[in-house]
Amino acid sequence: MPSPLSLSIAQARRLSLAAQGFAGRQRATAVTARLLGQLIERLGAVQIDSVNALVRSHYLPLFSRLGSYPHALLDQLAWGSGRQRKLFEYWGHEASLLPLVLYPAMNWRMQQAARGEGIYQQLARFGREQQSTIRRVLAAVAEQGALGAGSLSTRQQPAGQWWDWSAEKHALEWLFAAGQVSVAGRRGFERLYDLTERVIPAHVRSQPVPDQAQAQRQLLLHAAGALGVATEKDLRDYFRLAPADSQARLSELLEDRTLQSCQVQGWRQPAYCLAQARVPRKVSASALLSPFDSLIWERGRTERLFDFRYRLEIYTPAHKRVYGYYVLPFLHDERIAARVDLRAERAQGRLAVHAVHEEVAGLDEAGMKALAGNLQELANWLGLERIQLNCPRASADRLRTALAASVSGEPV
Repeated sequence: MPSPLSLSIAQARRLSLAAQGFAGRQRATAVTARLLGQLIERLGAVQIDSVNALVRSHYLPLFSRLGSYPHALLDQLAWGSGRQRKLFEYWGHEASLLPLVLYPAMNWRMQQAARGEGIYQQLARFGREQQSTIRRVLAAVAEQGALGAGSLSTRQQPAGQWWDWSAEKHALEWLFAAGQVSVAGRRGFERLYDLTERVIPAHVRSQPVPDQAQAQRQLLLHAAGALGVATEKDLRDYFRLAPADSQARLSELLEDRTLQSCQVQGWRQPAYCLAQARVPRKVSASALLSPFDSLIWERGRTERLFDFRYRLEIYTPAHKRVYGYYVLPFLHDERIAARVDLRAERAQGRLAVHAVHEEVAGLDEAGMKALAGNLQELANWLGLERIQLNCPRASADRLRTALAASVSGEPV
């Protein structure tokens, strides 16, 4: 075995940022469907989440890397018809949009789900006990086409919160996990399910299906390419592989030298990267990050890589929150330099900034100007006419000055 590659923490950051698509970011370039598709193929997965405090989470990572683009371009890739469709929904890293190139690699996970493995126990039990309901729902989808759970429900009482699903919703989710139905589109945020053969293009479904070990190696390699440098736990978390599977596949990838071992400054665990990985000299990027951005999925890695402890406080009672309800980390010059609590107040046509928290090293004037520029671009992209600062902190005063200067065109 060759000696591990030695990386400083600065090199590890640059390698990771470049792998995640932040290097060479050109906001002036018109964003096309092809460019969006290429970025998602690089990332491997874009997480979907229902929270809409700012914008649905799957739209934001692409904005963070490419700047303003029409939402309809992503909708076309994810839920368009014919050759327009380049993505599919499945359980990648949680519920995710994935490039069609990874569809065959998810077959083993679908087979597992059909056996009642690798899925939530409540859903697995439903699959064992309610096959008659599942057959009835599948027949309805086959006959009627793309359907939402609400249009099939025979339930009399209204649904409650979270997992309080109707039998038909459970059946659709089981069929979805097992690969028998796929998401054909969305009505609002509601999934519309159809038979997989009517959603996934024939040329994708006809591709050779790798066995479980081959598929897991492909997913680990994709994770390594998307993360740049990562520990075994970081790699397995990207597509939510089981530890035993991940460790076995990692040994195989190291043995055939597709991956190489790394030692990252300050990391206790060994790390890994692609054999051909190259560290950029510099990554100049400023971006507001979704709480569900793949750069910061694994919170332990985020701390090791950026010295930045981040927790989502949406489900924390308001009086116990430290930073706010929907807080976006702000990436600037290879570090996460601040966090901003944002809300799109659509009825008032404004982007509300409820809090600005600088990290210990703070933001210099150039950094504050970059934050102001990102906020202005975000507001414009969301169709919001103005930015309102509700934060009493000194950081907000500096940001107010930077925003005023960006509007007037004067230097800060």
